[in-house]
Amino acid sequence: MTKKPFRLTPYQVQFLIVVGFVTVGWALYVRYLAVEFSQVALACDAGLQTMICKARAVSTSLFKNSVFGIVALVIATLNLMRPSIVLLTLGVVAAGLGIVLYNIVLSGLAIGLLILGFARPAPATA
Repeated sequence: MTKKPFRLTPYQVQFLIVVGFVTVGWALYVRYLAVEFSQVALACDAGLQTMICKARAVSTSLFKNSVFGIVALVIATLNLMRPSIVLLTLGVVAAGLGIVLYNIVLSGLAIGLLILGFARPAPATA
């Protein structure tokens, strides 16, 4: 019984591109307009209760504990063992968030594993 190699359809590739751009765009928004923007940081630290302050608090606590990088690495490892579009999408999201939000080393390794997930032996020809 031969197993069919993991290949993405054009629609899946387009979906991954959209998900990747939205994820990195949101992470850039949070990083540069909430975490590093001094006026917002001072207002949030003074006790302002808005959605951007809550997003700032959640993302700050997650990247201080390397959650984005660890999750990306775990998902990329699972995708390497058993590739699927769901794991690939979750890995792209976690790695995109980790690259932008200060978990560069672990997320970079996860991106390498996600790419390595496509390296499968070619089917034997008769």
